[in-house]
Amino acid sequence: MPVELNHTIVSARDSKSSATFMAEVLGLRAPRPFGPFLTVETDNGVTLDFIDADGAITPQHYAFLVSEPDFDEIFGRIKERDLPYWADPGQRRQGEINHGDGGRGVYFEDPDGHYLEILTRPYGSG
Repeated sequence: MPVELNHTIVSARDSKSSATFMAEVLGLRAPRPFGPFLTVETDNGVTLDFIDADGAITPQHYAFLVSEPDFDEIFGRIKERDLPYWADPGQRRQGEINHGDGGRGVYFEDPDGHYLEILTRPYGSG
């Protein structure tokens, strides 16, 4: 059996708000409850399992490989929400997208400061 990522836990101040944000911006199904979690499932079956956390949240990075048409739709939702976005992980190129490996990519933050990325080409594929 190949090794595949199945799920990861995402700490949030308000799991419902954060999971809903993720699902809406990425155009995924609405979050579903599973035990103490609210899960957001990606198209390849990986779930992001949001859970309410006490105290400080350590921001994490989550990158999503999307098609060119999906990039346009998601990027449109990012702009509709007036979310700051960057072309680079160091947040030096605000208001730009990148064209790494012949594709497009952009970084933005969720309500808890997790650093989200959408990209149309995997790194090293160009």
